[in-house]
Amino acid sequence: MSASSPSRPATSEPYSPDNLLDRVSRRSTLERQYAHMMARERALTQRRLGVQRGDVLSVGAGWHPGRHIFPSPEFRITAVDSDPAKVAGIRQTNAADAALVGVAGQLALPPASFDVVLYRLVLHHIAFQGPLTPCFTEAARLLRPGGALVAIEPGAWHPVGLGLALANRVGIAPAIHGTPDDVPLSPRRLLVEAHAAGLWPAELHAVTYTWRRLAPALQTALAPLDELGSRSRAAPFGHTLLLIARRTP
Repeated sequence: MSASSPSRPATSEPYSPDNLLDRVSRRSTLERQYAHMMARERALTQRRLGVQRGDVLSVGAGWHPGRHIFPSPEFRITAVDSDPAKVAGIRQTNAADAALVGVAGQLALPPASFDVVLYRLVLHHIAFQGPLTPCFTEAARLLRPGGALVAIEPGAWHPVGLGLALANRVGIAPAIHGTPDDVPLSPRRLLVEAHAAGLWPAELHAVTYTWRRLAPALQTALAPLDELGSRSRAAPFGHTLLLIARRTP
């Protein structure tokens, strides 16, 4: 079953595993940071979202549609991805309650049919292909009154984000980290897009200030900084940002 028009398929750019950062990074180091990020995502969302149960649309779900944030049976997750293989994998593993092939910004789903629309590490890839406005506008259309868009994306004002933006600009991103379509997003852009779509009020949090490539000892030493992530002056400078933008009743 498809949730979108087939007129313009959306695909990620090819990924080259033979890149500098993957050659020097241990898998165990990456997994340590992934686990920390997932715990922070869950804690922040539980603390700030104010939605205890309902229907979640996970757009660009990949292999992980967000069950660590929205547990069953309180939440029913519908996963959407443009890659049929990933949709098939979600169905086989029961990682979501339903899975559909679809393209962000082109989803033929009924309006006001979800309590949460989740973009988890997706918008920064879409930004390479074109504008983000259709994604925010679509989220506003699909949300029920009182529902919320939740977006988790790499931030452009963190030192790693600044370095990534520079690598993109000079054309060396694939050699450094494997792909040209990682576009860190500025906190201002996220808030402006949400406001323009009518998703307001909106709040921004830093999920983490650490980086998955750092040595475990440094990750441990810097982890306490994450507790500053909900302060208004500190949040925009996170390595990973969490946006909660609401559709008012």
